[in-house]
Amino acid sequence: MVQIPYLLAYFAVGAFIIVVAARAAMWARMPMHMRWELYPVAHESKKAHYGGSYLEESEWWNKPREVSLLGELKVMIPEILFLVALKENNPRLWLRSFPFHFGLYLVIGCTFLMGFSGILFSAFPSLPEGGIGLLLQYAITVLGVGGLSLGIIGALGLLHQRLANPDLKDFTAHADIFNLVFFLVVFGFAFATFALVDPDYSKITFFVRNLITGDMHAMSGTGLEAVLPAVTVCGMSLLLFYIPLTHMSHFVGKYFAYHSIRWNDNPNLPGGKEEKTINALLNLPVTWAAPHIKADGKKTWAEVATEIPMEDQKK
Repeated sequence: MVQIPYLLAYFAVGAFIIVVAARAAMWARMPMHMRWELYPVAHESKKAHYGGSYLEESEWWNKPREVSLLGELKVMIPEILFLVALKENNPRLWLRSFPFHFGLYLVIGCTFLMGFSGILFSAFPSLPEGGIGLLLQYAITVLGVGGLSLGIIGALGLLHQRLANPDLKDFTAHADIFNLVFFLVVFGFAFATFALVDPDYSKITFFVRNLITGDMHAMSGTGLEAVLPAVTVCGMSLLLFYIPLTHMSHFVGKYFAYHSIRWNDNPNLPGGKEEKTINALLNLPVTWAAPHIKADGKKTWAEVATEIPMEDQKK
């Protein structure tokens, strides 16, 4: 029984990594998307601030492209942390979604700090617990309590929005409600663990340290003092396993939505990688049912795109 939370946590972490990697591989193998031609493109090094593009340059195809990773980070980091696009387009939903997501980030940060603490004190067992150990424990507690509180508030707000807002009725599935309730239950147990039996997060930190080192010792305490931390660990593990199996894994797709679609402005030059990819896609058969396409499963996209429509042939 003592090993169950550890084994479940190991399984959840492994499954999370495998499924996220599989989803990333799936997105990476998707066919080239149609160009959006939306500006500014964040990686434009000198023209992004006014919505410009390297295409403004005369004979741009003969000039080296300047791509700015810093420009992308200046857009992606605020978008990830603060959901900038949602705030601009739907402020009411942002008021509920932001605390939920930011709470998740704080909980993730808290977990990483626990892991760092475990690695640090395993590598340097003589390190004094009172100095850096106390500082780490304070940081873990602040991040943990703040993250759980924001996550619960945000999940309740999103649940209310889903159930009460008629504009979201057509976009709300039973799975959406289940996901939010799942988060509320797991975060609720975690908050109860903090409030009732683990006010300094020492028990959960002890568990994460053991998880890092492979030392599957039972957490101290009896009765509720032992049950609540174990339930919290099992709940968090199940949540970690569940997330990438659902549409909540959109954090993987969002990377490709920005980099492969929204910001993909690679030029299609003769003999280049894009030309080869486009030619291969144009030779795929078309199976669309739309009558104006007249696809029979044998015509290629190149044939459909270049043939003369029937109305023009009659003229």
